[in-house]
Amino acid sequence: MNPSADADTMIEADGLSKFYGGFAACRDISFRVKRGEIVAFLGPNGAGKSTTMKLLTGYLAPSTGVARIAGHDMSLDRIEGSKRLGYLPESGPLYPDMTPATLLAFFAEARGLSSDRKRQRIEEVVDICALSSVYHKPISKLSKGYRQRVGMAQALLHEPDVLIMDEPTAGLDPNQIEEVRRTMQRLGEAKTIMLSTHILQEVEAMASRVIVVNEGRLVADGPIASFTSDGKTLAGEFRRLTATAAVGA
Repeated sequence: MNPSADADTMIEADGLSKFYGGFAACRDISFRVKRGEIVAFLGPNGAGKSTTMKLLTGYLAPSTGVARIAGHDMSLDRIEGSKRLGYLPESGPLYPDMTPATLLAFFAEARGLSSDRKRQRIEEVVDICALSSVYHKPISKLSKGYRQRVGMAQALLHEPDVLIMDEPTAGLDPNQIEEVRRTMQRLGEAKTIMLSTHILQEVEAMASRVIVVNEGRLVADGPIASFTSDGKTLAGEFRRLTATAAVGA
């Protein structure tokens, strides 16, 4: 644990950088996300969003800087930090030959849940993510929307305080997006959530705060109202903040 960490800070990037030779996937990114916030993490393709999220989750080690989840340094104390974290990458860790039932049982055992706790939590996440109708169907036979819900269920299984989700509604149809939105709104009542998305309507519907990265650097961070006040629109501000990338594309 970081002894100086604010107890309400659940996600912290402190000077995070990731270099691949001379290329900087992200450079000197710093921000804090407080308990109970829903934060949208935005940027054009290649801006460093997924890299930053992988650094925050401990999936990648930073070249410089520190990533913390609930005060735990994810380079030095990843196991403890992971106990507080649910992570849904853009392509979730699903095994197509399994069913939601067998996959959730597998992840519950990997997380070390006791038999009674495993049974209770599987029932709860199946209800939260509305999976009962496909519970025993092979994941390979499920729609993209249901596969996304299975991924969300495994991220929630161990009751994490923090959820980090990379493009949770990518490839979904409008009805599926609405279902995922309702699920995340319910979760946001008790969790700290950071999500990456290209769907700005989802940001306005769910997030209280927006962080924008461009060309590997943080370029804006503030409440969503600061992006939409005085006649501004979130889409317009996003284009303005990322104009360099658009010109150079």
